[in-house]
Amino acid sequence: MTSHLPWFTAWGIEFSSPIKNVFSIVTEVNEHRINNRWLMVNYDVLASEIHLWNTWYSLRCNERDEKMVAKTPDTEFIRILSGTNQINKAFERAGISEGDFKAWIIFLPNLQLGNGFGNLYIPNEIYNSHTKDALRLIESLGGKMLAKRPIPTEAGLSRVGVEHQGNKSTLEMENLFISHVGLSDLR
Repeated sequence: MTSHLPWFTAWGIEFSSPIKNVFSIVTEVNEHRINNRWLMVNYDVLASEIHLWNTWYSLRCNERDEKMVAKTPDTEFIRILSGTNQINKAFERAGISEGDFKAWIIFLPNLQLGNGFGNLYIPNEIYNSHTKDALRLIESLGGKMLAKRPIPTEAGLSRVGVEHQGNKSTLEMENLFISHVGLSDLR
């Protein structure tokens, strides 16, 4: 099923040393990003292309319906990804932290939603068309791009606040991540 979805616009970054000052990294990202559709999240909190596209779709629905809890799309994406209505908790769960040595740079496409997720048109070249900007951002942070795609991990589930028993299959973990996204809009 994942093979039918184009890669989400997410690029792994490895820092030359573990993050010592989160504020300075966030400031650097904010200074060098093109707009607030670019953001950085913790490396473990992304599970798959399906997880990312579902989170993005929730964001776009909230934008369209003017039901965002956060004021900006980057913060709203982190909130949804974290499965919470609380912005501070969202950043604790999905934001970068002191000691992290890897993260994800994400671009949130401003695609039209169409008539539901199944009818959504996602251009195959979307990842490649934003890679140059992502590489500039990675370079400004003194990191290097990782040639990896997101995979679900138990560490990631714990990080976003999913209570679970160990020894889950990759598919079961992915489903837990995706289900957790739905908790963000429970009021």
